Amino acid sequence: MGEEAAISSSAIRMDADALNAFMAEAFPQSEPGSRGYVVSAAPGHVQARMDPTDKALRPGGLISGPTQMGFADMAAYALVLAHIGPVAMAVTSALNYQFLRPCRPGSLFADAHMLRLGKRLAVMDVRIWTDDPLKPVGQANVTYAIP
Repeated sequence: MGEEAAISSSAIRMDADALNAFMAEAFPQSEPGSRGYVVSAAPGHVQARMDPTDKALRPGGLISGPTQMGFADMAAYALVLAHIGPVAMAVTSALNYQFLRPCRPGSLFADAHMLRLGKRLAVMDVRIWTDDPLKPVGQANVTYAIP
């Protein structure tokens, strides 16, 4: 069955606790929670949460674009790792972010879904929302290169 069978989007290798522990170890320079954290991991899906501080605000009192994009990237990275295991050098190869509505201060949530998981690339859809998952504030298409 070869290497392709070893990577599957129908099973996960890391749960939320393992992903959060790995992130803390892989990014020791980050303040705890500054990148967000994984709430749940299941085959093909990760949900994450971020509680931004005032440092994440842009003029006008909205959560900044770089904060939103970084959070979407973290959720995509967690989704890839949930499926392939603790591979630190899986890297973002593309991230396209759409700002859908103003992102007011408060908790951010991400729903990341695997669209395709191959041997060398993973393609994901990430929706960022605040109060209502049916009204996302942003949406990202994220591609990761797998070493």
